[in-house]
Amino acid sequence: MRVCLISPPYSSAVKSAIGTTSPPLGLAYLASVLRRNHEVRIIDANILDYSLEDVRRELKTFHPDIVGITSVTPSIPRAFDTARIAKEVNENCTVVMGGPHVTFLPEESMRECRYIDVIVRGEGERTTEELVNTIEKDDSLRKVKGITFRDGARIVSTEPRPFIKNIDEIPFPSRDLLPIYKYKAYGIVYTTMLTSRGCPFGCSFCASSRLFGKFWRGRSAENVLEEIRMIHDEYKIRNIEFVDDTFTLNKRRVEEICDGIIKERLDVNWGASSRVDGITERLAEKMKKAGCWIIYLGIESGCQKILDDIGKRITLDQVRKAVNAIKKAGIQVLGSFIIGFPGETVEMIEKTIRFAKRLNLDWAQFSILTPYPGTPLFDYAVKNDLLLTRDWSKFTATQPIIKLKDVTEEQLRRLFRKAYLSFYLKPKKIWEWIRNRQFVLLKNAINLALDYLRGKV
Repeated sequence: MRVCLISPPYSSAVKSAIGTTSPPLGLAYLASVLRRNHEVRIIDANILDYSLEDVRRELKTFHPDIVGITSVTPSIPRAFDTARIAKEVNENCTVVMGGPHVTFLPEESMRECRYIDVIVRGEGERTTEELVNTIEKDDSLRKVKGITFRDGARIVSTEPRPFIKNIDEIPFPSRDLLPIYKYKAYGIVYTTMLTSRGCPFGCSFCASSRLFGKFWRGRSAENVLEEIRMIHDEYKIRNIEFVDDTFTLNKRRVEEICDGIIKERLDVNWGASSRVDGITERLAEKMKKAGCWIIYLGIESGCQKILDDIGKRITLDQVRKAVNAIKKAGIQVLGSFIIGFPGETVEMIEKTIRFAKRLNLDWAQFSILTPYPGTPLFDYAVKNDLLLTRDWSKFTATQPIIKLKDVTEEQLRRLFRKAYLSFYLKPKKIWEWIRNRQFVLLKNAINLALDYLRGKV
């Protein structure tokens, strides 16, 4: 069968900020599973700067039997538009949708978009492979675990599919089906890798433990190294971002990966995410020797009460120690913060901003709390009628989504802008940009500051 996998056209906040998007790794994994028995094509409309009409043209050319569409919550309206176009091109094609949004709101999504035939819930490789084979045989979809589908006027959900225990069994993603050299950040070609799935922590603002399970499943060090070799040798790409929720959860595995990179003298630069309690000086030093140049830390708040309320299970002292350990090793640090939690006050948010500025961070990312479907906070917000909107296109983490008792929407917007301005317009940061000739960053920061003073933001 002909299968076309699509990442719909959507201008994300990340793309607006740095001018690029990451490879659709999920689709590339699905392609590797399906291409063993089917003809597969991937359309990453974002990196190609495609419009919906461009997608229509590609579908007319390829004429697939099955169209698979992935999306996150803010891109779901464009995913629905893509489904409509697929049916307009070929009303007999089967439109399948996957991703976190439809996983947690399958029936609502099918009611919102009548062009969707099937939704794949959760981890997609085995479900999608079985689904495509079942469609090819014109067999009953009720036999396929982990899907929601239309049965006449009814919407039917089958039982959940168990997670893949040994994820070494999953073939490497089909990067050759992507315009791999178009993925650039500041002119540097990079790619992404996923080396583990699942999260045992269950923070209230995150859906990862529900999407991929609370049992952490890591690929073996040798399996990870094999993929790094392929990226390095076959694609000649030296820059890799590990997109695991917590790359450092198993420290021994990280050391084995680092030892392999060092032993084989693989010339790669890479970044990864960690919890603050997953970093030691020894581990940071080993990561630096193996080519790690940046570590992303999910700090979230500078207020201990908020950290406790959201189930983060870290302390501010652990944050300071982790940042210091990483900086001591010569690795850059990006700290991620969220403002606008239920129960938060203006003073608590100000405290987070001050905390971020006092830490020895190279970069800071601030977000406005966005209760995505699947998170405990989404359930809480729905139950207590706190959602300001269900316009999914607004769920960008850059604007208020829930009602707060002690902070107005306008106050939250202003604090969000203030966080970025006060962090990046420090004399030390400006001099750093000038010294490193990062004039684009400096220009963007100055323009944002001027807009802020003029009351435009």
